[in-house]
Amino acid sequence: MYLGIDLGTSGVKLLLLGEDQQVHAVADAPVPQHRPQPTWSEQHPAHWLAATETAVAQLRAQAPAAWAQVRGLGLSGHMHGAVVLGAQGEVLRPAILWNDGRAAAECAELEQAVPASRQITGNLAMPGFTAPKLLWLRKHEPEVFARIRSVLLPKDWLRLQLTGDAVSDMSDASGTLWLDVARRDWSDTLLAACGLTRAHMPRLAEGSDATGTLRADVAARWGLPAGVAMAGGGGDNAASAVGVGARQAGQGFVSLGTSGVVFRVSDRFAPATERAVHAFAHALPGRWHQMSVMLSAASAFGWLARITGQPEAQLSAAVQGMDLARHAQAPLFLPYLSGERTPHNNAAATGVFMGLRAEHDAADMACAVMEGVGFGLMDGLQAMQAAAGEVEGAASAAPLALVGGGARSDAWAQLLASGLGCTLERPQGAHAAAALGAARLAAMACGGDEALWCQGLPAEARFAPEPAQRALLQERHARFRALYPVLLPHF
Repeated sequence: MYLGIDLGTSGVKLLLLGEDQQVHAVADAPVPQHRPQPTWSEQHPAHWLAATETAVAQLRAQAPAAWAQVRGLGLSGHMHGAVVLGAQGEVLRPAILWNDGRAAAECAELEQAVPASRQITGNLAMPGFTAPKLLWLRKHEPEVFARIRSVLLPKDWLRLQLTGDAVSDMSDASGTLWLDVARRDWSDTLLAACGLTRAHMPRLAEGSDATGTLRADVAARWGLPAGVAMAGGGGDNAASAVGVGARQAGQGFVSLGTSGVVFRVSDRFAPATERAVHAFAHALPGRWHQMSVMLSAASAFGWLARITGQPEAQLSAAVQGMDLARHAQAPLFLPYLSGERTPHNNAAATGVFMGLRAEHDAADMACAVMEGVGFGLMDGLQAMQAAAGEVEGAASAAPLALVGGGARSDAWAQLLASGLGCTLERPQGAHAAAALGAARLAAMACGGDEALWCQGLPAEARFAPEPAQRALLQERHARFRALYPVLLPHF
């Protein structure tokens, strides 16, 4: 058995994968989120470990025989977070997360200090990335910064607690703005610009490398044998790619998680910073990927459910039964509840409903939110197409996998297929793709063959573009895109 641990923003997910490549059990535990000020987003690392322990207890109870056979462990986690540690390994302050927007000014300072930063990292400096957060700490919390002895990404802090090893993988490290992504090595120049050195950084490994073993005391507490191997693992999206079998150039997926992602594998480092597209190392050796990211996706639908008091499933069902005539009268929604990355790179952008009227109800707003997130993903795909020299907005012949919690909604999946102009395949277990990818990386770290362990998943459902719906969405998308530049001065 192989154990995958996915540290998500809203919770930890654990998955047991057998040598037969079948999922034997899954467990979840929530993690509290904190927004102490507008645009800020933080979590206490201790809560990650506590949630992991809770999920471990659940998984042991569900599948005790399978649990006892675990021989490898892989980690996936939300990227860009800054966990700062002192001389004794103590956490100096709450972790600053990927969807925190406080470090916008520091992004400009970093790019001014290192004019070649975009070429080195393959990315624009954005507030969500790790390096600007450290510049913010140096400026606003100098007493904390002076005590920093190491900086870890969220899943790598969890690794430290489980193995005692400070290690990061190439895909997650790509999101720090400290990695020379083409060379797959730390950039001394960018570290120095943040007042740091390699001594502050964890050791680098490929996602499928064995990087250590579970600590004896942790193994005993969890009821596991000694010597359980730990894989390098991956950032959540790279791990999801491994989970759905996206390992070769051109393969990819669309994710409806807390954030929204369009991900495509490449066999070379291909920056496209002019379009705010990310270029990262893959969790698999010798490969990279391009990725467009929007900061609010399934989380935007959860937000609407909370403020309307209606369950997400009920709202989704209402959209499922909506005809095109009613859809055409729905308001437009700009989904920038936490600012935005691709294509705007604007932490100050906000959510907007445009065109609300007295006759609109919660179902119309749910349709608008689903559509607005879809338009954000369309913006991302079009940015990637333009960067690759493809016809912007052209339909794509290659199917993409659809993953993430929002993928459970048939209405949303169909809307995305029509909007993106490509067939979407929802694989079995799509909501657990990152945890599955982490477990697959664990199998490879234990000697498993990549081609065997990175196969595609059977499709649970397929969604092809519907011409009438696609035509409506293209017309509404043009109006959606026109709103942002008009509203920009008012954010």
